[in-house]
Amino acid sequence: MAGQLPPGADDEGDDAPQRPRWLGWALVVFMLLVALGVFNIGWRIMRGPAVGATTAAAAAAVTADAQLAAGKALVEGNDCLRCHGLVRHYVGPSFQQIAGRYRGREDAADYLARKIREGGAGEWGRAIMPRHPHIDTAQSLQMAAWLLSLPSPEPGKS
Repeated sequence: MAGQLPPGADDEGDDAPQRPRWLGWALVVFMLLVALGVFNIGWRIMRGPAVGATTAAAAAAVTADAQLAAGKALVEGNDCLRCHGLVRHYVGPSFQQIAGRYRGREDAADYLARKIREGGAGEWGRAIMPRHPHIDTAQSLQMAAWLLSLPSPEPGKS
């Protein structure tokens, strides 16, 4: 039994280097910081938005974006795209050309909404804009607001 090792002893002897004590404490502190960070993020998510984060301006911007999106959906859902392009002139002028012409008018939205419902002729050449009596006033105002929100066309392009 001279060649056997007692239980708990290793082949290299008992003089193996031990890990430094500070490494264990560093791991404990690191894990504690990670746990606190996760808790902080969870607390912020459960608490919801900060009290001052939702201002009236932010709410108005969201409402305005929703109105513009509704106007765009109405334009796409009706027969507007048969004659008008976003940038390109087809039978009628492009939406950007219309926006560029009427953006400076004080009553532009009301005027364009009325033109959408009642139609017209002669303002953009010989093409006739058909009436759309199935579109109500609120819908035509949304469509006009979306149209007026478009950027002006680049010079030299039609």
